Amino acid sequence: MRFNKFFAAMIVMLGLGSSVLAAEPQYKDVQIGLNDVYVPGGFDSEADAYVVANGIFPNGCYRWKNAEVKNVSDFDHEVRSTASVSQGMCIMVMVPFTKEIRLGKLSTGQHNLKFMNGDGTYMEKTMVVE
Repeated sequence: MRFNKFFAAMIVMLGLGSSVLAAEPQYKDVQIGLNDVYVPGGFDSEADAYVVANGIFPNGCYRWKNAEVKNVSDFDHEVRSTASVSQGMCIMVMVPFTKEIRLGKLSTGQHNLKFMNGDGTYMEKTMVVE
């Protein structure tokens, strides 16, 4: 009889443990700031323009999600970068990242790029399209 109670208890414990392990972590999207942006040259109006952004996530719970490019006018563009943050235990080290951000086809001329931070500040760069 003791033997059967032991196995019954083990099955219940395994069942509870697997439901805890199967639970998906919750994610929250946050706007992030960038440390620097490299603007390559040599784009023409027929090519897809891009920049290379880098920064540092404050811990291992952050994952790059995307960058949204808003064309304010033909020559003014705002870029907002977003990360997904898992809610739970994280490795507490700063995690560097580098991402290519596609801007699409741009008109010939000088373009003003504003890389928006989550606190209302921004970094401004210019790009010349030939």
